[in-house]
Amino acid sequence: MNFEVPALPYSKDALAPAMSEETLNYHYDKHHKGYMSKLKAALEGTPEAKKSLEDIVRSASGGNFNNAAQVWNHSFFWKSLRPGGGGEPKGEVADLLKRDFGSVAAFREEFQKKGATQFGSGWAWLVLDGGKAKVVTTANADTPLTTAAKPLLTCDVWEHAYYIDYRNDRAGFLKVFFDKLVNWDFVAENLR
Repeated sequence: MNFEVPALPYSKDALAPAMSEETLNYHYDKHHKGYMSKLKAALEGTPEAKKSLEDIVRSASGGNFNNAAQVWNHSFFWKSLRPGGGGEPKGEVADLLKRDFGSVAAFREEFQKKGATQFGSGWAWLVLDGGKAKVVTTANADTPLTTAAKPLLTCDVWEHAYYIDYRNDRAGFLKVFFDKLVNWDFVAENLR
C-alpha cells in the first residue's frame, strides 16, 4: 500500500489545554493508526492495495470502507485543528459563511447544534455542495467524500475525540473547537 497515516501537523501537546496530549496519544496513536493497521491487513495482496485511499473510500464497503473512511476522516480532522486556532474567520471564508448562513454566528450555532445532536458516533462537517456552504453530519465512518459535496471542515464527535478532556459534554467540546481549535486557514485552502 502506498499510503500511511500522515504525521500530525503539530506536536501532541500543542493543542493543550483545549485538547490534551493524553487525548492525542489515545485518539491519534490508538484509533487513527489502528484503523490504518486494520485496513492494510485487510487489503494486503489484493488489487485494492494499489488504489489511493480516496479511491478505496469511494469504492469499498463493509469493514474496508469503515477503516478507509476513518483514516481519511481523521487525517482531515487533524488539519481542521491548529494551535492557537479558533476565533472568527476572515476573508473569503467569512464571506461564504455570511452569504450562506446569514452570519458567522448563525453558521457556528448550526454546526454546534448538529454536531451535539448527532445520534451516536459521527462527524459534523462544513461542506460546499452545489456552490453553497452547508452543515451536514455523518454517522460512524460515513464521509462527504462519497458524495458530490466538497468537505471544507470537520469535527469528530465520536466520544474518543473528547471524552478524556470533556467527559460526556460533546456540546462543551464543540464550543472549545470553535473558540480555541478550528483552523480557518485550512478551510480557506479547501475553497480553492
